[in-house]
Amino acid sequence: MPRSASCRLYLITPVRIEVPEAFTAILAEALTGGDVADLQVRLKDVSDDHIAAVVRAVQPLCEASEVALILNDRPDLAARLGCDGVHVGQSDAPYAEARRIMGKDRIVGVTCHDSRHLAMEASEAGADYVAFGAFFPTATKDASTHAEPEILEIWQETMQTPCVAIGGITVDNCAPLVEAGADFLAVSAGVWAYPEGPHAAVAAFARVLAS
Repeated sequence: MPRSASCRLYLITPVRIEVPEAFTAILAEALTGGDVADLQVRLKDVSDDHIAAVVRAVQPLCEASEVALILNDRPDLAARLGCDGVHVGQSDAPYAEARRIMGKDRIVGVTCHDSRHLAMEASEAGADYVAFGAFFPTATKDASTHAEPEILEIWQETMQTPCVAIGGITVDNCAPLVEAGADFLAVSAGVWAYPEGPHAAVAAFARVLAS
């Protein structure tokens, strides 16, 4: 995931996907709204078979739309399913193991919470991106840390590895993160629960990012 000249959208799936094919239709609608760099499949407390079904359902659409397909937590499953990358947290597989499994040509991103130290370690080890957050309260996951936009500013001034801002990000609150230097905005409910629908949400984010 190379650093872009402008901030881009990094979508995260809803926490529950009951029917993979139905979600693919929703995703297709979202992608017509504007530029999306990545889609992270993030599903908890479901079987590997269900995760695989979701990945296989969205894979053709992601490929056609040039959206990188990233699986959360599971480098073993990401490699087996042919995902473009994996995202690992501090309590998941260590970066070195994820990289070994994924190989040198696929994406490995690392959660770094509110810690520049963790981010520098991940960057120096070879991570393709580091993720900071949570910047805002979020119901999507139980966020144990809170990050301030300043961490993005400092990162941009000192490091080359792209940074992802995550945690409770919406159309209404994202501007300070873009101004602070986020390379990507990781958004879940801010798109899927947007009152006017996911297409309108992505279009609204696109307007903010363009300005």
